[in-house]
Amino acid sequence: MLLPEIIRNKTGEQNIPFEILHTNAAGDYTWLKEKIATEKITDIIVCGGDGTVNQVAASVLHTTVNIGIIPMGSGNGLAFAAKIPKRIHKALEVVFAGNAAAVDSFYINQKFSCMLCGLGFDAQVAHDFSKQAKRGLATYVKQSVKNFFSARPYPFELILDEKSLTTEAFFISIANSNQFGNNFTIAPKASLHDGLLDIVVVNKMSKLRMIWSVLKQISNGQVRLYEDKKYHRNDIHYFQAKKLSIKNPALAPLHIDGDPAETAASFEIEIIENAFMLLMP
Repeated sequence: MLLPEIIRNKTGEQNIPFEILHTNAAGDYTWLKEKIATEKITDIIVCGGDGTVNQVAASVLHTTVNIGIIPMGSGNGLAFAAKIPKRIHKALEVVFAGNAAAVDSFYINQKFSCMLCGLGFDAQVAHDFSKQAKRGLATYVKQSVKNFFSARPYPFELILDEKSLTTEAFFISIANSNQFGNNFTIAPKASLHDGLLDIVVVNKMSKLRMIWSVLKQISNGQVRLYEDKKYHRNDIHYFQAKKLSIKNPALAPLHIDGDPAETAASFEIEIIENAFMLLMP
């Protein structure tokens, strides 16, 4: 049974009025606010991945409308972080239950991110993945392995509360959730609604050591104080902040919520508390 048919059948059984609208390639949903106000819409359900959720959520920031997710993307990081099931019927049950909670998001150079952005290795994977004719987990793994062997560290300077950290790193992740996607947990202490960004910096080291360090980070990465004297010797830095500046002189590539984005020589990143209402279990 096709997705639209499942939605029609299950939503009809609940006697809920609904309309199915198609996504657009440009990702322009600026018209949504007016439609919400005019038609008194209470819920928007996104059938897609993190990139589509990003586009829709950015268009309805700080409104009272609830956003639900039917995970249909390659990674579905936000859905998995919110414990939304991947199976369509189960995800619809979450929507019908109507339990919504405010979740945070953040800006990176005034561009909206609902979950995660990255600089370096993972962003290069996102750029290459976007060019592939066939998507899906297998393609993403293939691109990740390919880029792993050619990955190189980039110079960065991170500035927080007038304290500076200069490092060479394979990648930097700025997260509002604990997910890379596909239940790959890069920031294990991250919360969708704690008012904090989780920043993970994977520093220059041997490739073999990087695999071991990232696996440790996934299983039990601990938030450390940015000013800790021993902190600068760590293979992986993991700290929290409400805002952060990053200088990127080598123009490491950037992704925002899994989609390739234009990079810059510097970034200003700041949390958006209670950015939108998300339907979750």
